Amino acid sequence: MDNRKYNIYFHTHTISGIIICALLYVIFFAGSFSFFKDDITAWQKNTSYVQHRGKFRKDFNHVLDSLAQHRELKGRDFDFNIRRHGMGAYVSMSASHDSTLKKKAEKKIPEPRRGGGRGRGGDDDSAYFTYDFINKKEAEYRAGYDMGEFLYRLHFLAQLNSIPVRLGAPFGYLLAGVVSFIFVFALITGLLLHWDKIASNFFTFRPWSKWKTVWTDLHTALGVIGFPFQLIFAVTGVVLIVNSFLLTPYAKFLYQGNSEKLYHALEYSDSTRFEYTYKPLDTPFDLNAYLAKVEQKWDGGHISLVSVRNYQDDNMHLIIQSKPDASQSFAGSGKIIYRVRDQKVLYEVSPVEHSTYIDKVKALVYHLHFGDFGGRPLRVMFFVLGVMGCVIIISGILIWLVARDKNNVPKHKRVFNFWTANIFMAACLSMLPVTAFTMIILLFLENPGQSEIYNWYFYSWLILGIYFVIRRDIALTNKQTLILSVVTCFLVPVFHGIMRNNWVWNTFNRQAYDILFIDLLFLSLAAVSLVALLKIKKKPAADAS
Repeated sequence: MDNRKYNIYFHTHTISGIIICALLYVIFFAGSFSFFKDDITAWQKNTSYVQHRGKFRKDFNHVLDSLAQHRELKGRDFDFNIRRHGMGAYVSMSASHDSTLKKKAEKKIPEPRRGGGRGRGGDDDSAYFTYDFINKKEAEYRAGYDMGEFLYRLHFLAQLNSIPVRLGAPFGYLLAGVVSFIFVFALITGLLLHWDKIASNFFTFRPWSKWKTVWTDLHTALGVIGFPFQLIFAVTGVVLIVNSFLLTPYAKFLYQGNSEKLYHALEYSDSTRFEYTYKPLDTPFDLNAYLAKVEQKWDGGHISLVSVRNYQDDNMHLIIQSKPDASQSFAGSGKIIYRVRDQKVLYEVSPVEHSTYIDKVKALVYHLHFGDFGGRPLRVMFFVLGVMGCVIIISGILIWLVARDKNNVPKHKRVFNFWTANIFMAACLSMLPVTAFTMIILLFLENPGQSEIYNWYFYSWLILGIYFVIRRDIALTNKQTLILSVVTCFLVPVFHGIMRNNWVWNTFNRQAYDILFIDLLFLSLAAVSLVALLKIKKKPAADAS
């Protein structure tokens, strides 16, 4: 490779990497834990979804009956988005289509209640909440917020959407999309940079050399190993995040600004409208019976969305959507539409036998990004590769700093480089102990929600980050974050056992494997952090240059 191309690849890779490294670390770190989103939710809620799976039937009738006790349900639309673990749902309830009931609702002042709340973009009589089928509890979204949801949303920077900057999309989503896009450039230029010596560099590792050499070898070796994984996540991340504002011009010009039609065409939602007749439904309606019939008919799939239109009206319809199990079919989607008054099937497509081009593209992107097609072993492998991505980012920062900490570099530039790396390292390395610490705190809180998680996580992260920035010692930051990681990660299962009697042997005996897994995960992280701490202590001080 000639010098000109090498310099282009080198500077493009370095600059793009430095620009996004801190945010990219947050995305990789939170994204790695997001593979176990349902397990973290089960751990916090102290409710094992694995233990109940296959032994528990969801009671949708109970949801409607409980809502009917304090709301008039006639003429409403309901959407039950089933959560991935299958034991809960996000429930959206619209205002009634009955204009006479609407007028009555407008005269009343809505009373706040647990489980109610304003709908997303709806009026005062609509609601959006979560429902737990195991404990038969409903909760407003913020009250039902958990650590699994927090880390999942953090991995695409959703918490930054509250910043009042909007350039065609919420700020957090836009920033995550830009970071993913730049990451693609960093990956490609990194590969081209090492292309000529990719084999020799991959098999070269000198752990007893200077720190710069160690970090360089580690950066190259792990970068080559994780390149396919990182490229997949960069590309799928761009598609999943950026499509929210890339679709806007298509909705504007092809669908006359009607985004609902666009999402309906892409099979993200069903916006079919059914006329409200103002005639009461004479036929008994048993939602559980309909769902049981569909589950029996579509063996090999799982219901993902249940939509009720014009509840208790003569023109009431039921729409049920299903996704195939990955073991049965990698791509596909099923849908069945019932007209309730005569139980006639108006439309039916099996999730296992039906697979359109849209299904295949969506399945490829979603399955590769979320790693939900190979069970827990695949998610563990994806987690390890995600953590490797964090190590690559850290090593890249250190290589960048050491390479520019030379006497021939002006002092003001060296000071700027150090403070840049110092802030990045403080922010990045603090995340693991802060995550473990927050999970410990949640054990002592009664029904913690979104505000509690935000406060404990972000304030502890800010305090710890400021402390390390003030210390102005990257080696100390590395050492003390490892010590804190060992202690906090080890205490997660210990306090879990003390507070809830969920010792690892107890959760194993009652087959609560999702809860058990989180405890074992943090024990493993504590062990890895301890090994890393002992390794850096054995490293001769003279080699730290």
